[in-house]
Amino acid sequence: MTITSGTPESPQQVPLVNEPGAQNLFVLVDHNTYLVANAFGDIEPGAVGLFHHDTRLLSVYQLSVAGQRPSLLSASVSQDNVYFISHLTNHPLPLLGEETTPQGVIHIGRKRFLWEERMFECISLFNYSDQPSLLPINLRFAGDFRDMFEVRGQSRPLRGTLSEPQVSRQGVVVCYEGLDKQPRSMAISFCTEPTHINGDNASFQIEIGPHKSHELYIEVGSSIMQPGRQRYRSAAALACRAMRNKEQRGARIIASGRLFQAWLNKSRADLALLTADLPTGPYPYAGVPWYSTPFGRDAIITAYQSLWLNPSLARGVLAYLAAHQATETSTFRDAEPGKIMHETRQGEMSRLNELPFARYYGGVDTTPLFLMLAGAYVRRTEDLALIEVLWPALELATSWMENNASRNAEGFITYQRGELTGLANQGWKDSHDSIFHQDGRSPEGPIALVEVQGYAWRAYLSMSTLARRRGDNQAAEHWQTCANKLREAVERCFWMKDRQFYALALDGNGERCEVRASNVGHLLFTGLPSAERGKAVAQQLLTNAFYNGWGVRTLETGAIRFNPMSYHNGSVWPHDVALCAAGISRYGEHTGAVRLLSGMFEAAAFFGMRLPELFCGFKRAPGETPVAYPVACLPQAWAAGSVFMLLHACLGITIDAAARRVVIRHPHLPIGIDRLEVRKLRFNEHCVDLCFQRIGDGVAAYIERQQGPDLIRLDVKL
Repeated sequence: MTITSGTPESPQQVPLVNEPGAQNLFVLVDHNTYLVANAFGDIEPGAVGLFHHDTRLLSVYQLSVAGQRPSLLSASVSQDNVYFISHLTNHPLPLLGEETTPQGVIHIGRKRFLWEERMFECISLFNYSDQPSLLPINLRFAGDFRDMFEVRGQSRPLRGTLSEPQVSRQGVVVCYEGLDKQPRSMAISFCTEPTHINGDNASFQIEIGPHKSHELYIEVGSSIMQPGRQRYRSAAALACRAMRNKEQRGARIIASGRLFQAWLNKSRADLALLTADLPTGPYPYAGVPWYSTPFGRDAIITAYQSLWLNPSLARGVLAYLAAHQATETSTFRDAEPGKIMHETRQGEMSRLNELPFARYYGGVDTTPLFLMLAGAYVRRTEDLALIEVLWPALELATSWMENNASRNAEGFITYQRGELTGLANQGWKDSHDSIFHQDGRSPEGPIALVEVQGYAWRAYLSMSTLARRRGDNQAAEHWQTCANKLREAVERCFWMKDRQFYALALDGNGERCEVRASNVGHLLFTGLPSAERGKAVAQQLLTNAFYNGWGVRTLETGAIRFNPMSYHNGSVWPHDVALCAAGISRYGEHTGAVRLLSGMFEAAAFFGMRLPELFCGFKRAPGETPVAYPVACLPQAWAAGSVFMLLHACLGITIDAAARRVVIRHPHLPIGIDRLEVRKLRFNEHCVDLCFQRIGDGVAAYIERQQGPDLIRLDVKL
């Protein structure tokens, strides 16, 4: 073996080839560690790599055989999201004796997973020829320790110190000390001593006899270890068990359609993949690669989507967000006492306050959503004990809402960033151009978003109900009054009579942003609009101005800023579609909700049963697939959870844990599904299996079996 500190002759550089699937990215996640690589299993220069705590550790990781990248056969992630597997084969190899090894006789398998902040990889080699083969294997690697925001394109005038690689027979260690004085390291370890190794390359000469195999084990983590088959298998078993435990939480849905079931299974597996088990309970991280961290809004909506099936997720989200509630005022972090967190980051730039996101509170909707979720969680579970623990946080959050509303003449919840480093727009559509007037002008703040007022209205009602449950009738009446006043103000100020729709927002001067946007679907979800107005809005959301054949666009096609390729001004977001479906179903458009569910299902089929964060809003045409948005997160928690909210909107299930009752209103099954079961639906000490069966043009619903000390009542309203 040769160890050098300089750079050897590089292996032959082979240009990227346009093999099918070569540009697909594949994701693995384990808590605060995630990996994004291409179909070959390589990490090439760009916005990919192995990340931990918002820092990229491994920035280059490339396999070559005889100086060439192998030929790609296929690549996939296992059904449980634990393993990445890539199947490759050789190009012709150099002379061995008097013959060359022909192309396609060496199978190269790359199988990897993440566990406890390490990447484990097995490169398996099998010689299918009748001649021995000598395989020159080279691994090129590098660690750059760039902050996730740097990887996304943020420039930094200064960086920390990157040390010279420490090279040994076991592997290579690269260390970095950031400007935050936090030491970080990346170590790559090999089970077999390389024939040549330096700071960015390791080479192996592997001889394989006819019909024989060889395995090369590699680990990447913070320190050198001794990889091997036993360590690999032991860690893999633990990773599989941990993922299985997360995936088994909550009720399970069994549908009669194979493809629809595949969508359900993939969505459930993706939620398990993105859920971290924190000291406060399970918490869904927002998405990979850019949002693999606790977000407030995303987690609340994801918990809402799956609440009817798995309330433990909501419990974990509520507990975590209460523990990280703002207690002081900071314009840099857009924080005020009582406000609920927007996001948290652990990278160098956030730790140094180069950006405000170490713990950032610039989300105007997160606080009322937090209160909404608390109310919905109690209705679903009757877990009043948790509410007692959280009550100080709930009161403080409500006080923030009231204090914020007191600054507005109509009592609306508004936002305006404290400093230029913060987000200009602080609703779920937080891109800089997402809120505007009908003529294209950007509004002056403070801005009142229409959906936020709906969240606040529902939050006041939730607190009123909870206060009454606690015996505080005075507080209950106060918050009921707040809700009544807010509802009246919304109906008066946001309603556009000539368009039979609600305005997107009000600017700081009280002028309406008279734009039709999907935000109003969220208002329907809360139930604030009157029956007549809600019906009128619901019908418009199903017209061609919004519905593109796959889902509801974020913006009507006639708006001045409409662009189907934009982030928020004309694209389709699955979670947004799900909230709209829940909203229109509330106002009687049940077949419309089924239509939205079907469109999302058909889109999911084109995306490998994994809906992305968003996709482009181009009109659907016969034979065409949905148009992907180039930098969408995949997977994304609230995209994965959207199928469960869509299905809930169609089935019409309400669980009243206090009354030990299940209510089903106007049940509808997805198109093509004749039977659907919801198994082990738990609340309190009870467990029921629900069954939905298509009979002619209708759907029958019944309890197939139940367990518990009391008889569960089923009310079906057709």
